Amino acid sequence: MKMFVDNNSVVRKIWGKSDTVLFIFAGASAEFALNKAVEWLYFTGKLPSDPLGRLFSTVSYARKIVFSSTDEANKAIDTMHHIHAAVEHSRGYNIPDWAYRDVLFMLIYYSIASYELLEEKLSDEEKEEVYNVFYRVGVRMQLKELPHTYVQWLPVREAHLTADLKKSEYTADLFKQYKKHLGTMRFKVLIEGQKLVVPDKVKELLQFRDHSLLTPVVPLYKISRLMKMDWMLKNILLPHGYKAQINELDVYAG
Repeated sequence: MKMFVDNNSVVRKIWGKSDTVLFIFAGASAEFALNKAVEWLYFTGKLPSDPLGRLFSTVSYARKIVFSSTDEANKAIDTMHHIHAAVEHSRGYNIPDWAYRDVLFMLIYYSIASYELLEEKLSDEEKEEVYNVFYRVGVRMQLKELPHTYVQWLPVREAHLTADLKKSEYTADLFKQYKKHLGTMRFKVLIEGQKLVVPDKVKELLQFRDHSLLTPVVPLYKISRLMKMDWMLKNILLPHGYKAQINELDVYAG
């Protein structure tokens, strides 16, 4: 059986640990709130009513693709494509292609940023490997104008950050919903975690200071993982409803 991602790929290491996935989730939740196309998900009502669940479902789809056979991964991608097509039909016009690319670009960027924060720097070849996986996802979703390589993608990513992000009433509402669903303490941790991985443009728009209160905590967290004590921190910080789902992500734990 041919797998969508090779068994020894760094992409599986990135998406096989819950803490790395959580930072992908944290970064994407910040950037997504700034995206000019976020109002599309307000159209269905699903995003404001359950922003964490909606974002986590996107992350879960990505993870399913990473650990599936090529046939199963393609089915999952096709399902995503059909769901969005149904929303487009209901609203009467298409979600812009750049909005799809933006979500894909978030998964690429935060996969790399989160792994490098918690593990080690990736080589150029490994970054290309990450890009290639999500490039193939984009091709399957029939996205246009995707750069063919990681190096070609870098300036396109920067252009998207400049053109497609703005602080709006949706941004304010989403962060209000994050706080409501997480609680004050966990929301504060989310903000500090976002500061560790989001690009400068996102920091600027959200008026984040450069320093995160979690910066000195990250080395301690790495030690706690080695001592098998990280579950205690996750138990404190994770919303109860997501603990089981997140624990299931630890394919490479230990």
